[in-house]
Amino acid sequence: MQLNTIILGAGAAGMMCAAHAGPGTLVLDHARAPGEKIRISGGGRCNFTNMYAGPENFLSQNPHFCKSALARYTQWDFIDLVNRHGIAWHEKTLGQLFCDGSAKQIVALLLSETERAGATLWLNTSLKDLSHADGRFALTVEREGRTERLTARNLVLATGGKSIPKMGATGLAYDIARQFDLTVIETRAGLVPFTFPEGRFAPLAGLSLPARLSNARAAFDEALLFTHRGLSGPAVLQLSSYWREGEEIRVDLAPDRDLYTALRDQRQTSGRRDLSTELARLLPARLVEALAPHLGLSGRLADQSDSALRALSEALHDWRLTPSGTEGYRTAEVTLGGIDTDALDARTMAAKSLPGLYAIGEAVDVTGWLGGYNFQWAWSSGHAAGTAIAKSQR
Repeated sequence: MQLNTIILGAGAAGMMCAAHAGPGTLVLDHARAPGEKIRISGGGRCNFTNMYAGPENFLSQNPHFCKSALARYTQWDFIDLVNRHGIAWHEKTLGQLFCDGSAKQIVALLLSETERAGATLWLNTSLKDLSHADGRFALTVEREGRTERLTARNLVLATGGKSIPKMGATGLAYDIARQFDLTVIETRAGLVPFTFPEGRFAPLAGLSLPARLSNARAAFDEALLFTHRGLSGPAVLQLSSYWREGEEIRVDLAPDRDLYTALRDQRQTSGRRDLSTELARLLPARLVEALAPHLGLSGRLADQSDSALRALSEALHDWRLTPSGTEGYRTAEVTLGGIDTDALDARTMAAKSLPGLYAIGEAVDVTGWLGGYNFQWAWSSGHAAGTAIAKSQR
């Protein structure tokens, strides 16, 4: 079976690419249904893009690489596509856009666009062998108990990263990239909860509050969630992409107020009350109770000197913690690292050293923040590769 283009992966980037790659396009995926990560994303409502998506919201060894694709297919282009399909949506917070209904609507949109473009989709299909000779890629695949042999002028790697293996994630794109001598940047889990030893925060599990988490490279003001295993919530997930093993993080438990000033004012009006009681007016009571033994929260507020209140406030505004690790790919929303952008053309996502080979989406060393940014990269990079392929056929 001879084709123009074979796309490995029927996820967000792969289907977007298929919608623009022109005739003779076949999408292969080993899953039973397309777009499974889309389906479960955003609590089942798919945070499909972000109104503020820009190059500064992405991590890569080459921070400039993503600029071309993002500029030529923006969040507004995808929003327009969503509107044309009659999908109602809303902004939740910080520019994050969600479907009013179901994430399945985004999957249906992509399937509709893929079908309109004349592309074919094969599911339950596994790759058994891959080679390249005489300007064509030769694939042996197994589908419905039969072996099929395919050739194509173009091959697009859109199989994603290693995150959430229970959804079928593998390192296939990296293996193929190495097969064709493309460098792969070391991968690690991103947008992932931190873990701490011995259930350190188990008594606080389920407690959430606004916080600022930071390290030497980044800072995020969003919700912090305590769990049985450690710390989670948007602020933690964001910072995890900038964190390295063994590194200290800093937590401001009250980023929007001056605890020292608040406690000093309360000392004037409620000095006879316990310090911990008054602090619980400023922070969650469960948190104050858990921290009390470590911060010396005893005695009346009136008995606390200015220097004691200042020291307490500084400890709460600058709580130093060292995670033992993260929950890893099992729960990570994305994979950091991937196919080296130096090996790819930023306008077309094509491999510089092998004509006809493309890499898009999460497989590439471009990783977005939490909040719809990674879907936007899928749409932008998929569009870049698809339109480049279609143009090459003219």
